[in-house]
Amino acid sequence: MTRPRVVIVGGGFAGLAAAQALRKADAGVILIDRTNHHVFQPLLYQVATSALSPAQIAVPIRGVLGKQSNTTVILGEVTGVDTDKRDVLVDSADRLGVPVPYDYLVLATGVRHSYFGHDEFEKFAPGLKSLADAVGIRNRILRAFERAEAAEDPQAHRDLLTFVLVGAGPTGVEMAGAIAVLVRTTLRSEFRRIDPAAVRIVLIDMAQRVLGTFAEDLSRAAQARLERLGVEVRLGKGADRIDDGGVVVGGERIASKTVIWTAGVAPSPAGKWLKTTMDRAGRVLVGPDLTVQGRPEIFVAGDTASLQQDGKPLPGVAQTALQQGRYAGEAIARRIAGRPALPPFRYSDRGSMAVVGQGFALLQMGKIRASGGLVWFAWLGVHLWALAQPSLRLSVFVQWLWMLLTGQRGSRLIVNHGSTVDAKQGALGK
Repeated sequence: MTRPRVVIVGGGFAGLAAAQALRKADAGVILIDRTNHHVFQPLLYQVATSALSPAQIAVPIRGVLGKQSNTTVILGEVTGVDTDKRDVLVDSADRLGVPVPYDYLVLATGVRHSYFGHDEFEKFAPGLKSLADAVGIRNRILRAFERAEAAEDPQAHRDLLTFVLVGAGPTGVEMAGAIAVLVRTTLRSEFRRIDPAAVRIVLIDMAQRVLGTFAEDLSRAAQARLERLGVEVRLGKGADRIDDGGVVVGGERIASKTVIWTAGVAPSPAGKWLKTTMDRAGRVLVGPDLTVQGRPEIFVAGDTASLQQDGKPLPGVAQTALQQGRYAGEAIARRIAGRPALPPFRYSDRGSMAVVGQGFALLQMGKIRASGGLVWFAWLGVHLWALAQPSLRLSVFVQWLWMLLTGQRGSRLIVNHGSTVDAKQGALGK
């Protein structure tokens, strides 16, 4: 008798958790992802600000699942789902639209950048969702300092040393704080013709406060910390226009050569693939068992899924994805084994944390709210433990300790991934 086949789309938190939950199942498991690595996304901003290298927050998916004899990993991009034939359509390196049949399907395809109808902004304001994004932003930040060091025109200094971040959620707040610390520590001692006091970091958002999902007192503490680090916080007005010369905010132009998009996200096109009901944001509406209406063999987990609990939508955070991924994997394993079904999915809130510069973090867990240095040490411990492999934990711990003691960052490399011509243009500052 042929074993049932479980196809998992996405190697993020939800997809990897689903695959690991199926490690003992009598099934053939296939995980498909467009990259060959799993990224610990909460630390992407540290790669973008040179605190860590890409290899310290990512691990090959095959390495994580290598001991699962029932699991195969495929490098490819899913472009659609044929629900009638129960096929996933995959574009690989040499073939397009290859059908991969499934008996059970887990869609954990994550999110992408959302520019709220202004896709033209993307050319000038990259977002941060992948390792490639992080390295690209790191290049932009470091190249801005290199070009300012070489520039003779004071006006060019001002534009090059102004960094604008659009979106004051956790990514924007953490990135702004990290850039401020980068300027105060490492770059202060390495550049001779740049005055660190001339660096301008601007964080903008249409909302009335930073970290809108946190309690108001924590939001105020975060803003006060950012302002002590020298970050300008501008709230109540969004980006009207973004071009190669900067950002227009509330009719005022902020000249800048480095604009970073840290605002909205949009789900993958999974809902369109399935031709099923979606919420206003485009996420797939799922039942209490995370399955799609009328398709009990299809599970959707993580940022792609829309599910309410106690009258509120579940947060789009790593813990939600991990818990839903494990639930989907175990639910399928039980079906295959003929065991009783799991009770409806219930999200367990483990709390939210955000770090604002070095030595300061926020914690919100139920009625517990705290901020300061002790919370920062707790943040370090939580994130170290959450990394996928012990080798990564050791590497990141050593790097963080070294950076704390010396102020030296781990990876201040400008890496040109394009052609030789691109590299020459980068060197010429074009």
